[in-house]
Amino acid sequence: MIRIILSEDQRLLRGALATLLSLEDDIEVVGQAENGEAALALIREQQPDLAVLDIEMPLKTGLDVAEAIKQEQLNCRVIMLTTFARPGYLQRAMAAGVSGYLLKDSPSEELSDAIRSVHAGRRAISPELSLAVWDDPCPLSAREREVMQLAAQGLTMQDIGAKLFLSHGTVRNYMSEAIGKLGASTRMEAIRMAQDKGWLE
Repeated sequence: MIRIILSEDQRLLRGALATLLSLEDDIEVVGQAENGEAALALIREQQPDLAVLDIEMPLKTGLDVAEAIKQEQLNCRVIMLTTFARPGYLQRAMAAGVSGYLLKDSPSEELSDAIRSVHAGRRAISPELSLAVWDDPCPLSAREREVMQLAAQGLTMQDIGAKLFLSHGTVRNYMSEAIGKLGASTRMEAIRMAQDKGWLE
């Protein structure tokens, strides 16, 4: 049996997924969670083979949970469910060692097939999601994203410079480069555009 935990903050969807997956002969749902913190606690306690996580949840996101699983070296593979085809999310999920990445409205048999595939050590990614990365790659460098992320948190250029050990002028250059690449008029517009694309997550 493939032992899984299911984490999704929408109770109806979580219940429906649990019911559908329980109909499979080789899949057992050993726990359900409504937020990321509860999911991580369940994973530590139940030690499932696999966790199916919603990407956007209260307390901890699915990405936060996946990163914690990797950091703690828990023996649990992860499939992420999302409604967003955001390149930034997919890149962060891959960096966290996520093995599966599916759209929430995928047919239930696609999810059960993905669970078997990931359990066998393979990857499972919805074609629409993998295409999104190619269609809309992030033009920002890692440093530009870092500067924008800190600016989005409300830090001033001086604060960012101090945090990243860069001069005020260098930080300003990174920010103006990012604004130019995104075709934005202002810093706030550039930050909002990058957030909407999922590049600052």
